[in-house]
Amino acid sequence: MRVIAGTARGRPLLAPPGRTIRPTADRVREALFNALGSLDAVRGAVVLDLFGGSGALAVEALSRGAAHVTVVEHDRTARSVIEANLASTGLSAQAVISGGDAFAHLDRLARRAARFDLVLLDPPYSFDSWPDLLTAVVAVLAPGGVVVLESDREVVNAGQVVVIREKRYGSTVVAIARVPADETTTPGEHA
Repeated sequence: MRVIAGTARGRPLLAPPGRTIRPTADRVREALFNALGSLDAVRGAVVLDLFGGSGALAVEALSRGAAHVTVVEHDRTARSVIEANLASTGLSAQAVISGGDAFAHLDRLARRAARFDLVLLDPPYSFDSWPDLLTAVVAVLAPGGVVVLESDREVVNAGQVVVIREKRYGSTVVAIARVPADETTTPGEHA
């Protein structure tokens, strides 16, 4: 696993041991970030990576010009790997890593009126609370913000977001979505 493009291009990335965390494959990450680049959704963005895993998505976003990334990961070992990946790429100063439950973290961010331009969602494949997660994400999404949904199947989102691009890469389905124009949150400070 490596950084695909940007300032840290080609740098190797570590993956947490075991099979519970499934890092996004290089080819999927490359296609995803090329698509996000074509939407002008990365450069200068304030990003939330909600299920950090190895931190590969966060590192790729920073390498490609994101202004700041908040990474949330409940697994302590995975957080250590994320810290190592950020340090080895020289991107630690632009990131904050938090532990704990994704829903609790989203609730705290919403209460602080934090807003993100790009939210990356790559929960474990067994995850089945997409509608609730997307409702919580919409509360922290900046106007015009983009949400990435990565899963092993098409995500049923009950209208919280509108999918603008979706593609299957083997066993991985990646969707890029936005909040419907009439439901975008009111402007607030970025996180």
